[in-house]
Amino acid sequence: MSGDFHILNPEEMAFMCVDTRCLCILLICTAIGHTLEIKVNPPQDFEILDPGLLGYIYLQWKPPVAIEKLNECTLEYELKYRNVDSESWKTIITKNLFYKDGFDLNKGIEGKIRTHLPKQCANGSEIQSSWTEASYQISDQGSLETKIRDMNCIYYNWQHLVCSWKPGKRVHYDTNYTMFFWYEGLDHALQCVNYLQENTKNIGCKLSNLESSDYKDFFICVNGSSDFEPIRSSYYIFQLQNIVKPFPPDFLHITVENSVEIKMKWSTPGGPIPARCYTYEIVFREDDFSWVSVTDKTDMKMKRKANESKDLCFLVRSKVNMYCSDDGIWSEWSEERCWEVYTRTNSRIIFIIPVCLFFVFFLFLLCLVLEKEEPDPTLSFHVQLEKEVYSYEETLC
Repeated sequence: MSGDFHILNPEEMAFMCVDTRCLCILLICTAIGHTLEIKVNPPQDFEILDPGLLGYIYLQWKPPVAIEKLNECTLEYELKYRNVDSESWKTIITKNLFYKDGFDLNKGIEGKIRTHLPKQCANGSEIQSSWTEASYQISDQGSLETKIRDMNCIYYNWQHLVCSWKPGKRVHYDTNYTMFFWYEGLDHALQCVNYLQENTKNIGCKLSNLESSDYKDFFICVNGSSDFEPIRSSYYIFQLQNIVKPFPPDFLHITVENSVEIKMKWSTPGGPIPARCYTYEIVFREDDFSWVSVTDKTDMKMKRKANESKDLCFLVRSKVNMYCSDDGIWSEWSEERCWEVYTRTNSRIIFIIPVCLFFVFFLFLLCLVLEKEEPDPTLSFHVQLEKEVYSYEETLC
């Protein structure tokens, strides 16, 4: 053969294969090394701020210190937060540098955040930074026994919010409480101007004209003052549509068709609550037997249990249904409406008819007597005329 060609022996071929494997391993390690070199830092200056909105808290941070390769990448942030002692964290993924939410300020707040580097910026692998943490706790002035007790708020007929409370267990006689509220749309927290009082002390508050406050967190703080000791503040969060107590239905009507089928009707309670937002609970009574039914309509049909039943009665109450709220408060019961059986009605008619006839006959006799006693107007006129003629004749004479 020509000297331009060289036939490899088995030892040389084995060496070349090993050398190729080493090259492949080297390339893989180099690629992994480049991937591992990409790191991202956590956000900077993470903090939890209270703007004085009674529990509406700001969480904010600054971008991490980024390397040059990340300048064209859009970073995402994984935010976790909760009230202290809560069983679970709320998790948010955002590209913003802030987040806002409502918290129970009776407890502390804690949060943590880390940076997410998208796959397209990290050779197909998602990169995450370490966590950075922050916490917030209001100052606990005053003992727990100075806080108000039994706070109760009801949004009557979706129009008037009434909150009431009891004083703390151990407070001095001069202690008085004030209530503040805020919801999204107000520039700042407002104080109640219409307090409910007992012995000149505030025990509640009535609020009206709460425009655009539905389906939002409604924040309340009740604090107090005393010349003898600091008073611990209490914080509450409501959604007003969930504490609505409507008026009871009215204009109840009951009819019996074909002596068997019973039809009950009532009107939608007055006020701003849409008709589609109501559910009703009906208690129906037939003699001593009663049962309960629920419906979203303003009428109901059912059959009598027995034709010889004496009384058929029902009453109804209303509540905001699940299509308009997560929860609600039942209204008071309406007045009971009853239908009386025909036999009883006929017996009453039999009694009433003779009485009516007697009164008609009595009135007839009375008219006859009065007519006899009244003088004849025609006769009186003739007598008067004769007197005037006689007087005139005497004058002529």
